Amino acid sequence: MLVLVLALAGIAIFSSAALGLLARESSSVSRDILLQTGLGLGIGLIAFIAARRISLAYLRRFALPIYAVTLIITLLVFVPGIGFHAGGATRWINLHFTTIQPAEFLKIGFVFMLAWWLAPRARQLTNIRKGLISFVGILVVPVVILLAQPNTSTAFLLIITGMIMYFAAGAPWRDFGILALAIIIGLAILVMVRPYTLERVKTFIDPSANALGSGYQIQQALIAVGSGGFFGRGFGQSVEKFNYLPEPDGDSVFAVFAEETGFIGAVILIILFVALAARGVVIAGNSSDLFGGLVALGFSFLIIFQAFMNIGAMLSIIPLTGLPLPFISHGGTALVAILFMCGIVLNVAAHRRT
Repeated sequence: MLVLVLALAGIAIFSSAALGLLARESSSVSRDILLQTGLGLGIGLIAFIAARRISLAYLRRFALPIYAVTLIITLLVFVPGIGFHAGGATRWINLHFTTIQPAEFLKIGFVFMLAWWLAPRARQLTNIRKGLISFVGILVVPVVILLAQPNTSTAFLLIITGMIMYFAAGAPWRDFGILALAIIIGLAILVMVRPYTLERVKTFIDPSANALGSGYQIQQALIAVGSGGFFGRGFGQSVEKFNYLPEPDGDSVFAVFAEETGFIGAVILIILFVALAARGVVIAGNSSDLFGGLVALGFSFLIIFQAFMNIGAMLSIIPLTGLPLPFISHGGTALVAILFMCGIVLNVAAHRRT
């Protein structure tokens, strides 16, 4: 029921936000809504049902090949004529009638691969060579590919999700300190070598410093959220989505929703995400085997952490990330991937301990 509510509400919220594109001559609102509904929700529901019915033993057996295929598909974005470049990044595969973002499928392959590797080694993780070093080795490949696109926010999402799964499997807290230090050093290096990352950090510290440049999106997002007040302007009545707020149907969709439904609507949406994640964690804890439990935990955490990274960015709690809001933001690939993840979590629930 939680998945159904979020999926259907997401289409409604997206359609309302997409109307803001009517003021932008280069956009085709009807085409965007059709792709989101037909390809995103339509194929996503098929993926949801298939994921619910597939054998977990089959997934465990083929976890490594699935991961390898998602890596190869993600690498295709670098092939001339196949990859699609936009906004300074090469993250998409061009299908001519639309594009897909293979990093969404890489998230699925990564969780399967890590759960497959961790499940039989849970009692060996205290050994630094069999535990921490091997874990870092698994992380390196997808993270390097994502950073090369560049897709820093998704790389960070995989690292944090991987750490959650690693420690849930029984890794010692010693490794947490080592990994936390490595992440801090890595982020510091990334900020120094990539000017746009440094610019986002500066904008986060002082959004008003460049209000018409790098700080424009966050300024408009805060205006939209503040304009919603307690009860909102009314569904479909956002002003900011017309020519003011960048990507009203994408990264900024939460700001549009908060303007239209106010504090009440925003809180209800957040509660739905928290409830979905909480249910996923309970399902993970009741799983009949460690592989299924880790998969359910990984997918649940991916969804909730991505949601709060998007919402946090729109509220200027964290720097802008570029991550879409699950179930809602423009992106059929993301919606298909998320519905597939939810189907797998329900699959794990069907094989819980009695």
